[in-house]
Amino acid sequence: MIVAGVMSGTSADGINVALLRVSDRAGGGARPRGIHQSISFQLIGHAQYLYPKRVRSAVLASMNAARASVADLARLNFLLGELYSDGVLAAQRKFRVKAELVGCHGQTLYHQGEAAPFLGRRIAVTWQTGEGAVIAARLGVPAVTDFRPADMAGGGKGAPLVPFLDYLLYRDQRVGRVVQNIGGIANLTAIPARATAAQVIAFDTGPGNMVIDAVTERLFGKPYDRGGKIAASGRVREDVIRHFMRAPFFQRKPPKTAGREEFGREFVREFLRRCGSAAKQDCVATATALTVNSIVDAVRRFVAKRPGTYQEFVVSGGGAKNPTLLTMLGNRLGALGLAIRLSDEFGLPSEA
Repeated sequence: MIVAGVMSGTSADGINVALLRVSDRAGGGARPRGIHQSISFQLIGHAQYLYPKRVRSAVLASMNAARASVADLARLNFLLGELYSDGVLAAQRKFRVKAELVGCHGQTLYHQGEAAPFLGRRIAVTWQTGEGAVIAARLGVPAVTDFRPADMAGGGKGAPLVPFLDYLLYRDQRVGRVVQNIGGIANLTAIPARATAAQVIAFDTGPGNMVIDAVTERLFGKPYDRGGKIAASGRVREDVIRHFMRAPFFQRKPPKTAGREEFGREFVREFLRRCGSAAKQDCVATATALTVNSIVDAVRRFVAKRPGTYQEFVVSGGGAKNPTLLTMLGNRLGALGLAIRLSDEFGLPSEA
């Protein structure tokens, strides 16, 4: 079966489409090392389609209740359904295949993983937009959506969603692995050697690219720090790092989730205020170091408590394309006995 996976992350920069040939038979496709023996897949190809500037602005505005009307939210829901469909159709033309099934995450507009009082009850909520009915009708195949609401309805936190897939892809009889996705938000999956599914630990570690991108855009007018070059030219403000590492999110024990509610506009405003008169490149370097510090702190406190349990640290997501971030991360993780690898080495391109 050919399946299309469609993703729009918390960075809200565009649409990622991956096309795969999936089989439940051992001989049905290529298996990266470590993949579960009953599942076989071949990555046919992947592509990214950036949101038009006006669409991205509308998406970001929709995350602010003071700036979004119900009518605009409804229109955006259907518009994104159309854009997701366009992305799948473009990818199908590019790779000359046709999907028989589509899984679409949608664009998260609001996520509250912890229950809070609402009208006499305590409710945890999540909301992704991008109309699945539009996708199914445009593509003429079943469309599976609402992954996060389904997880929360079953008692989960709604994030991260990848732990079981990480378990299938990366478990190993001899090697313990921590799999770290660095998207807008960073999340990890810890898989000890010979682990059962019940032994896997997974949670959000904090900001991934979200704060770095916002600071870069605010100070340099660029959507992100390409190649980590700006951060590489700056100096880290350790006092700023120490201040923000005292934030409530970093003190909470897993399971825990994060989003723009924790690390969005208000956080960035306070971050820049704390940076004060620091050089612009120092602010970007400090934002990059905050991501690194929060990841390493989470691994040290909640994952690598017993030396030797984990040997490899597998990085995926947009952060894997930032050499400065990876260098900072490698320098810190070495002390924990972890060697960095990229998901590309396992046949899984970091951007897919």
